[in-house]
Amino acid sequence: MTSHTQLGNLFVISAPSGAGKTSLLAKLLERMPQLCLSISHTTRPKRQGEVDGVNYHFTDRATFVEQVEQGGFLEHAEVFGNLYGTSATWVAEQQQAGKDVILEIDWQGAQQVRRLAPHAIGIFILPPSLGTLEERLRQRGLDSDDVIAQRLAGAQEEISHYGEYDFLVVNDNFDQALNEVEAVIRASHLQQKKQRQNLSPLLKALLNQG
Repeated sequence: MTSHTQLGNLFVISAPSGAGKTSLLAKLLERMPQLCLSISHTTRPKRQGEVDGVNYHFTDRATFVEQVEQGGFLEHAEVFGNLYGTSATWVAEQQQAGKDVILEIDWQGAQQVRRLAPHAIGIFILPPSLGTLEERLRQRGLDSDDVIAQRLAGAQEEISHYGEYDFLVVNDNFDQALNEVEAVIRASHLQQKKQRQNLSPLLKALLNQG
């Protein structure tokens, strides 16, 4: 085997609010220590219990816009009046260190990422029904009725972009959905292009190419 560090994969995971992607990712990170979740920069106000640098990098709008102008974000988008963005430098550093990076972003950000990083692997999390989605949003207790209505209205717009992703996972049974997302991540390292480089000595030996 070669001694160089294998470049980590970049994953984009999207879902409508309430589909359960945050809970799935939390468990996934426990299971797979080689994964790291990108912490977005945002102008959204900090919610109770959130920690700067852990949940988000909280910033003001002027600073955010300046970083956009300097090309500092791999993607950025405005969602419900707040700006969100992913640091391009941080993602590249993690991948160079051999870590898989997951971006938890919406379809707008995913489109930008695909333009700059066409090899990113997209996973879309679907709810089993719109009724279940509403129930989950209400159980969170984070949003007002108006915001919940707004999120539900946006859910179908979000879901309509499912065709832009490589894999679809329905989060009906949590454990099953978790296993399916993990399977996608593990299988991505067995792709021929990656393995051709990693297994170069073996392939040469098997084909008697010295």
